[in-house]
Amino acid sequence: MISKGELGGELANEKKECPSCKNPIMITDYAHGELICKSCGFVVDDRLFDFGPEWRAFDDDQKSKRSRTGGPIKFAKLNKGLTTEIDRYDRDIRGGAVQPERKAQLYRLRKWQKRSRMSDSTQRNLSIALPELDRMCALLNISGNLKEESAMLYRKAVSNGLVRGRSIESVVSAIIYLICRQRQLPKTLGELEEASGVKRKDIGRSYRFLCRKLSMKMPVATPIDYVPRFASKLGLSGATEAKAIEILDKARTLGITSGRGPTGVAAAAIYLAGRLTNDKQTQKEIATKLAGVTEVTIRNRYEELVNSLEIEV
Repeated sequence: MISKGELGGELANEKKECPSCKNPIMITDYAHGELICKSCGFVVDDRLFDFGPEWRAFDDDQKSKRSRTGGPIKFAKLNKGLTTEIDRYDRDIRGGAVQPERKAQLYRLRKWQKRSRMSDSTQRNLSIALPELDRMCALLNISGNLKEESAMLYRKAVSNGLVRGRSIESVVSAIIYLICRQRQLPKTLGELEEASGVKRKDIGRSYRFLCRKLSMKMPVATPIDYVPRFASKLGLSGATEAKAIEILDKARTLGITSGRGPTGVAAAAIYLAGRLTNDKQTQKEIATKLAGVTEVTIRNRYEELVNSLEIEV
């Protein structure tokens, strides 16, 4: 029987089943082009197609030279990553120096290429907004897929004329705030204010304006959404994080969290869970490490949770 470690991967194929044991779960051996039953090891198919390249490469240099396709489209880049650059080194394809009479022509080509990229107001706006988006995502530790979604939404806002009359920084901050809330990885307005230098009042105004104009439903952030990030920032164990989520789930069922700030409730639940799992941190330490949460808020929300849930600490 062939072990899983010797194979390239697994494939749950519902269309095919093992003729020997009727098991529908198959394993694909990409090296030998075989489809194998995971249960008994019967070779169901030994003529799979290889969809990889027909050439071989033994290092990164050979791979880059022999590849005939470019990188994926990236909306966070001005030209979506599909552009031709005329560099300033004045070298030909072999690395040799360009003749003097050709340098003036290359200089004109570079100049007109730069002008053609900034031919309209949309491109000029994107040339300022996309680097700002990249800077803020790096500062807030936002993943690449969320950054791509934010860039797509900003391009849509620019094409609909929604950025006109508003600061680019406030619109970028509002879009990051919206996308993070949609993916249940919310950022606080205080964090966005610190990263962008724009007042949270302006960020909130731009956020509501974009939701209204783009007919997007405003997602509601819950305290549970903040628990993984807060627990990671505080260096707590997985048991404490799971206990905090359990506490918040019970509190939501009883309606305790309604009308309360989600960050304060999440911080209080983490503090309570830490006391139950002996992963203790003081209220002052939690308030110092978490932005937008005060020690008084943690104390008040903590007392509400303990009294309502009847937890003995």
